[in-house]
Amino acid sequence: MIQIQPVILAGGTGSRLWPLSRELYPKQLLNLTEDCSLLQATVKRVLALDNTLPPLVIVGEEHRFMAFNQIKETAPGLEFDLLLEPEGRNTAPAVYAAAVFVEQRSDEDVILLVLPADHLIRRGDEFNKCVTQAAKLAEQGMLVTFGIQPQRPETGYGYIEKGEGGKVKSFVEKPDKATAETYLAAGNYFWNSGMFAFSVSSLISEMDFWSPEIGPAMREAIYKGSEDPPFFRLNREEMIKAPNDSIDYALMEKSSRVAVVPADLDWSDIGSWKALWDVADKDEENNLFQGDIIAEDVKNCLIRSEKKLVAAIGLRDTLVVSTADAVLVAPLDRSQDVKKIVNRLKAEKREEHMLHLTVFRPWGSYTILEEQPKFKIKRITVNPGVQLSLQMHHHRSEHWVVVKGTARVTCGEDVYLVLENQSTYIPCGEKHRLENPGVIPLELIEVQNGSYLGEDDIIRFDDDFGR
Repeated sequence: MIQIQPVILAGGTGSRLWPLSRELYPKQLLNLTEDCSLLQATVKRVLALDNTLPPLVIVGEEHRFMAFNQIKETAPGLEFDLLLEPEGRNTAPAVYAAAVFVEQRSDEDVILLVLPADHLIRRGDEFNKCVTQAAKLAEQGMLVTFGIQPQRPETGYGYIEKGEGGKVKSFVEKPDKATAETYLAAGNYFWNSGMFAFSVSSLISEMDFWSPEIGPAMREAIYKGSEDPPFFRLNREEMIKAPNDSIDYALMEKSSRVAVVPADLDWSDIGSWKALWDVADKDEENNLFQGDIIAEDVKNCLIRSEKKLVAAIGLRDTLVVSTADAVLVAPLDRSQDVKKIVNRLKAEKREEHMLHLTVFRPWGSYTILEEQPKFKIKRITVNPGVQLSLQMHHHRSEHWVVVKGTARVTCGEDVYLVLENQSTYIPCGEKHRLENPGVIPLELIEVQNGSYLGEDDIIRFDDDFGR
């Protein structure tokens, strides 16, 4: 019986879905179309398959706790591994690392089912059939890609040309509108989904032949990696030696052993706001409203608000996204250009491309309520039974006011409780720690004062989360 090892690629930032998707809270961790995140939906999808091993999830190190918590919430008893990338090097090194990781832990030549974590698939039954077909081809030594049956002359996707016997004849870059129309009419062109199936041995041997510089770097990244179950950290120094290549470029476009399984999955990669609007259920005026929206004479629009009321009048074909710290307004058909805004934010060294005002941490979260040159005010939430690192700051003092729950505070040599409506002061340069010893979330207001208030002014002496 064929054993299938799901490999979920959960890296990336989804910059075209800014301002909702940020580097430290990317689109695969967001609830965009369902009552769960795209990552959680992907985990549910693989758990519904037959003959599958627990998933191996590849994720950026900075997202590890959010990904772990979301998976445990989805499947509380599931045992799984998280392969941590210290630096993103695209899909070819990531998949090769997964193959070596699985090879070391299995005596069998299992089938890797490689799935991005940020795809929407509404036809789960058809997905299961396609996986079964792909696994059989992979068992025969083929490198299998899933080709999505095109529904329109889409210019935002690459295409796969199917040849004789189900083999791939060519991979085609994103076409213009006229070329996409000819592909749609031809009937043997499919959207390139970025989903794959191949045996561990086939993937390694073909990659070693066609892109020989990837294997040595990623094998060393595994051999010199460190394990902290369920986390496995790839070695940074070795990983950065690997080329930053996609698996399409490094392997699939070169090998003669590539087959395509046509798949009619009601699929989308949710690669832009327009893509989300395309697949969503809309109202009678063809609008997608998410959040607190009041609209008059609005048609063919996507309006989403995370925090506040958004009122719109007379809009047509328009995108409006409002978060706590940013508002995006654009023609809906130019939503691919959102990445240009993100690039400008990076170039101007702003933080809005990276952080929301609410930032999630392994111990809970904090929300920035106000920030000025010499002070910052935060609302901090600490989960029950959790403690922050023992730490110190060079440039700031902190004043904590407990508004809900009970805090256990370490300040220098003193350890004491702070109850609701009580406060404490942490001097600059003093070792300190915050802990929630209770059974309900701890909430407090933190006022920072100092000459420098950046998040990198933290010296950690002891940390339960390995930071």
